[in-house]
Amino acid sequence: MTALLELRGLTVELPMPGRWVRPVNEVSLRLERGGSLGLVGESGSGKTMLSLALMGLLPQGARVTGTALLNADDRGAREVNLAALREDDWTGIRGRRIAMVFQEPMTALNPVMRAGAQIGEAIRAHNRGLAREEIHRRVIAALVRTAVPEPELRARQYPHELSGGLRQRVMIAMALAAGDESKSNGDGGGRLLIADEPTTALDVTVQKQILALLVQLRRELGLSLIFITHDLAVVAQVAERVAVMYAGRVVEDGPTSEVLRAPRHPYTEGLLRASPQLSRRELVPIPGMVPALDALPPGCAFEPRCALRRDECVQAVPEARAAGPGHEARCILI
Repeated sequence: MTALLELRGLTVELPMPGRWVRPVNEVSLRLERGGSLGLVGESGSGKTMLSLALMGLLPQGARVTGTALLNADDRGAREVNLAALREDDWTGIRGRRIAMVFQEPMTALNPVMRAGAQIGEAIRAHNRGLAREEIHRRVIAALVRTAVPEPELRARQYPHELSGGLRQRVMIAMALAAGDESKSNGDGGGRLLIADEPTTALDVTVQKQILALLVQLRRELGLSLIFITHDLAVVAQVAERVAVMYAGRVVEDGPTSEVLRAPRHPYTEGLLRASPQLSRRELVPIPGMVPALDALPPGCAFEPRCALRRDECVQAVPEARAAGPGHEARCILI
């Protein structure tokens, strides 16, 4: 398959008093066109910062190096290096070729704008000159596509009048609305959707509905999907491949079924032991905390928390090693 997105040594540096820290450190990943990738790790592992780098939404003063190559789509859109874009260059890319669904819609949605108006604003930003009636038609079509009941009514409501599940559906509708009319033969125009823990604040029943919706939309529109979560069980439902991040680096990357069945990095094993399962009576937490970005160990960042650590682990950062077909892990024990 053709890659839609290729990351090669992508690094994000943020300024701190007297120094720089790296929340994203030499990340290399590949996402196939129409594929799905789960990005997993604890809070502070760099998942969200990586997604913001791909959206061009990093904090002011951030420094980006490496390559994030968004390949040309089947309709002739140009190939671009997202890591090298200036703000003016993002016009026509952010919202149309790459869109993002944020974790908490109550903070992402404008509380004083009706839901329909916010979706319409996203459509208008990429389709100048559309008549008001056509924008309204597209707004309703976007709400229908994301299975929002009574779309005409919901379009007139404010975010606080909607349930958590409906707010997240509105966010998904807004993320996809700008490209709805441009999809061709289910290809979706080579579009990438980034979902940053979209089910975290929802109850289990609604969570399942949102996951099913994302799977359905990906299939119908031919989207490529990056799904960010701390829950490996959720990844198994939506992603074909999974990348496990720790302290800014990818420590394991491979097919989801293979990584969950036979994890090769101690951190991935720890995440699985800490995940609730019906067959397990108690959870086994990973001891310690993710290290501060300005106080990383000299070698493997996971070494202070690892029960399998060796003397070599403190000497240098391990290189990624082959752990199977399409499967890599950054551990000396492989």
